[in-house]
This record gives sequence, structure tokens and C-alpha cells, in this order.
Amino acid sequence: MTTATVLTDHERAAVQAYLRLLHTVRAGFDTASGPPGAARPPIVPPTVLAEADRALEAAGLTGNEEEFFRLLRSWCPRP
Repeated sequence: MTTATVLTDHERAAVQAYLRLLHTVRAGFDTASGPPGAARPPIVPPTVLAEADRALEAAGLTGNEEEFFRLLRSWCPRP
């Protein structure tokens, strides 16, 4: 049995921003594929990237990916 970590508001915002970024990138890859020869790279709106950057900075997680992903795993564990 694992115990969940209680996140601060800033940490929760960073995790949520990361998940939005992840879903946006996945959707971009899904829509980027098409007929052969017509594939184009996925487009991620700069606002989505900026939101994730601001959230990581506010949580004090900029440059600390190991801690961030530990928080992510504790808050949103894999099934």
C-alpha cells in the first residue's frame, strides 16, 4: 500500500499544468499524422508551455525534475 503525498497549491498547479501540456502534446501528435507524405509536426501553443514553466517556477521545481516527477507519481500513480 502506498501513501499519497499532500501537495502544496503550487505543487498541485505544477502537476496539473504538466498534465495539460502532456495531453496537448499527445493531441498534437494524433492530429499531426495523416496521409503518407502529409505528416506535419505537432503544434503546442506557447501559452501551454509558458503555463507549465510558470507553475514549475512558482512551486520551486525549476531544474528539479527528479522531485517534480516524484510528486507527479505520488499524486497521479499509474494503475
